[in-house]
Amino acid sequence: MDLQLATKRAFISGSTQGIGYAIAKALLREGAEVVINGRDETRLEQSVRSLEHELPGARVTGIAADFANAAHVQRLLRSLGPVDILVNNVGVFEVKAFSDIADAEWARYFDLNVMSGVRLSRELLPAMIASGWGRIIFISSESGVNVPADMTHYGVTKAGMLAVSNGLAKLTRGTRVTVNAILGGPTYSDGVANAIRDIADAQGLPADLLKERVISANTTSLLERFIEPDEIANLAAYLASPLSSATNGAALRADGGVLTTLL
Repeated sequence: MDLQLATKRAFISGSTQGIGYAIAKALLREGAEVVINGRDETRLEQSVRSLEHELPGARVTGIAADFANAAHVQRLLRSLGPVDILVNNVGVFEVKAFSDIADAEWARYFDLNVMSGVRLSRELLPAMIASGWGRIIFISSESGVNVPADMTHYGVTKAGMLAVSNGLAKLTRGTRVTVNAILGGPTYSDGVANAIRDIADAQGLPADLLKERVISANTTSLLERFIEPDEIANLAAYLASPLSSATNGAALRADGGVLTTLL
């Protein structure tokens, strides 16, 4: 299927690895020009080169910025240029007891997971509306609906992303711009893989065994396995395309059946 993205330009925050990197690959395969992002210049350059190697002829560049720093975001926006597709993907997660989460940690999570998308959308949405076409996609999580007890701060920020996405969609009434969110389920991203390896090492367990135990503990998963980043990316690529024109203000599930609600 041709997703009609050959003339489109996309920016993906937090895209040197994991889901963001997978989305970059998916959009590049469809012919879009893609700007990826990471905090570290060296790692960013490596990711650009890796995408060019995987997809010869791909139009990919990178801009370094730390989305926990508002000044970095403004610097990025000054150099970014016109964007047809914005994917708000950058974010952090951590398993932590609610009683151990200090105010500063709450603020850091909100600033990175929520305000990054707010700052980018505030700058780029008006230009999309003025140009007559655009797509904004928030990579949220099923944790924003079914908030985990051991990651309450993360779940709250993912719920916040859903609220921002839905509110912004209402600003696009009567235009060819859409704003949607993806409710990703347990995904075996680089961050999750690293966390599992660290915990497995600390417990003296094989990483594959711990991986199996983690996903088997999720009793509502219909997949009964971790989701691959490419599976999230496939949905993101569709939402980024002109073919998704009737989908706006939605939170679409790519959760592997973890959520038990009908809608």
